[in-house]
Amino acid sequence: MRLVIADDSVLLREGLVRLLEEEGHEVAAAVGDAEALVAEVARHGPDAAVVDVRMPPTHTDEGLRAALDIRAGHPRVAVLVLSQYVERRYATELLAGSPGGVGYLLKDRVSEVGEFLAALERVAAGGAAFDPEVVRRLLAHARPDPLARLTPRERDVLEQMAQGWNNPAIAERLHVSLSAVEKHVNAIFDKLDLDHGTGHSRRVRAVLRYLGA
Repeated sequence: MRLVIADDSVLLREGLVRLLEEEGHEVAAAVGDAEALVAEVARHGPDAAVVDVRMPPTHTDEGLRAALDIRAGHPRVAVLVLSQYVERRYATELLAGSPGGVGYLLKDRVSEVGEFLAALERVAAGGAAFDPEVVRRLLAHARPDPLARLTPRERDVLEQMAQGWNNPAIAERLHVSLSAVEKHVNAIFDKLDLDHGTGHSRRVRAVLRYLGA
């Protein structure tokens, strides 16, 4: 494979270069920041890029943002993220937008060199390689559907609320009693965790949740 490597740790970067070249791969460039990574990918057109997440200048998420730029501008270039960190926002975007040719491994969980090399080869061939811990963390922080807890009838009531109908009108439109509507409305407030203490109408906030979902 023809590769570009980006990691701000000189020791790790040079170690990866030596390892990959010993395995017969060509390292076209090895850089220490995201801007240089994107430039070298554009220059060399590698089969894959091995990317750290946190690099200069802010050491936050430059690597992942560069990975997204690479996937958008050079879709044939596979990307393997190799990091100590799971940055959820851009990681989710990267994985969601790339059905193949992408991977995310955690440095301290790669127990064997062969495991890393196999993952890199799989990603470069158009497959995927995700550390189970990365997947677990992303799923643990995935935004749940705020309406998933509502019953079908409660959803019907909330839909009518979103159209601007008051409780008596909703009762008439759904052919149920007013007390049943009031019960459903209170259940909606409870299930959406809408308390009395914010100073804003719970009815308005429930409708906003519905429209946002």
